[in-house]
Amino acid sequence: MPDAIADPDAPSGQPGPTGSAGTPTYRRVLLKISGESLCKPGGFGIDGDELQLIAREIAAAADHGAQLAVVVGGGNIIRGAELAKAGHINQAVADQMGMLGTVMNGLALKEALEQVGRGARVLSAINLSSVAELFIRGRALRHLEKGRVVIFVAGTGNPFCTTDSAASLRAAEIGADVLLKATKVDGIYDKDPNEHDDATKFDRLTYDEAISRDLKVMDVGSFAQCREQGIPIVVFDMKKPGNIAAVVAGQNIGTRVGS
Repeated sequence: MPDAIADPDAPSGQPGPTGSAGTPTYRRVLLKISGESLCKPGGFGIDGDELQLIAREIAAAADHGAQLAVVVGGGNIIRGAELAKAGHINQAVADQMGMLGTVMNGLALKEALEQVGRGARVLSAINLSSVAELFIRGRALRHLEKGRVVIFVAGTGNPFCTTDSAASLRAAEIGADVLLKATKVDGIYDKDPNEHDDATKFDRLTYDEAISRDLKVMDVGSFAQCREQGIPIVVFDMKKPGNIAAVVAGQNIGTRVGS
């Protein structure tokens, strides 16, 4: 099948003018957000206020001119690995259930983005033609070039793969200039800062350092894939207002992982 396909949709407009965070340092960005970011701390499901907050932050970053794609997790709805570990459900099936959780989150995020005036499309790794477009690389690039936020759901489409793996894979496929990993803390630490007062934050790490230290912020395979493709990773706190746009503009926020 050819990579690029005809796009039946009308253009949704080009990215808006540069804002206070400055012009984008990165032309094309892959943002990885967790499912838990869509609910209150310790909560379940999708919280409307949290959803709107994230949608506004993503839209503001896109308004600065960067082409923005998002990979969303599904842990706020279901964690397939935990179900499988408890022995209740085969892991392959549990992971498929988790993929469907990411689809629900992606649809919610698309609606929230469109409510704040930013066009968005949901592209799924599994065929769900009645609710989302099937992922095709050329289609994703076409939407990005039209200024739409592209939301990748259903992970890689395969069990035994995390949404971190999907983030590094999609970043490579769309030629992203950076992978932004949104977390609940302001970067990568040598230990959990919520549990250890003496935790030390890293401003910069190499891919090899991140892998050898077994830092749990991302899968080892995701670090390795970004290393192979030369895609830098920035780990940062996305709940602080303006942080996504600031990172896209190249401000020194969070922890940068690179060569």
